[in-house]
Amino acid sequence: MLKIIALIILVIPGIIAGVGIKLMRDSIFGIVIDPFTYTALQFFAGLIMTALGIWFIGGYLLYRERKNKRAQERFMKQTKKSGED
Repeated sequence: MLKIIALIILVIPGIIAGVGIKLMRDSIFGIVIDPFTYTALQFFAGLIMTALGIWFIGGYLLYRERKNKRAQERFMKQTKKSGED
């Protein structure tokens, strides 16, 4: 059950990113979708949707890799030792 929930959590931002790419493509070809009035506004909304979707998926994968200690050393969180300030 938890794996299904995790899959859904990853699929939703993927769909949002895909819609963002579609909005950017449509604005480049001059196709205005209904809620937007200008192609520049549509392109900007698509860019934000794409960036947020990719950012969420990347953050989730980095979190999982850190938890399983499979991330590269430069991506692991730096921990302070008890004697250092």
